[in-house]
Amino acid sequence: MIRLADAVLVVHALIALFIVGGLPAIWIGSGLGSEWVRSRLFRLTHLFAIGLVSALSLLGLACPLTVLEDWLRNGSVGTQGFIQRWVSRLLYYDVSAWVFTLAYVVFALMVLLTWRLVPPRPRT
Repeated sequence: MIRLADAVLVVHALIALFIVGGLPAIWIGSGLGSEWVRSRLFRLTHLFAIGLVSALSLLGLACPLTVLEDWLRNGSVGTQGFIQRWVSRLLYYDVSAWVFTLAYVVFALMVLLTWRLVPPRPRT
């Protein structure tokens, strides 16, 4: 179960990287004239991901990946493994929940504004 929990943690980190890294990638790619940043599927997936994170936070619900990882680790004995220790340090911080909620909502608004300023390709 620990290895599965580590896999969930890594997937969680990759999704967080996609959400956070997606916004600067859109702006940098747009500035460089890259067409992939205007992909409707990429942009909808990015908007959905940060929208879901923001909505869960506003509703006071834990991320399902965090819940799954906690459930998989429940009852495990021993010290943290390498993956858990380092990826957890990147994902989890000890601050009030409202700080994260505010950050998620502001980031989602930035993604929405980017949708308007750097629009995806129109449907064909």
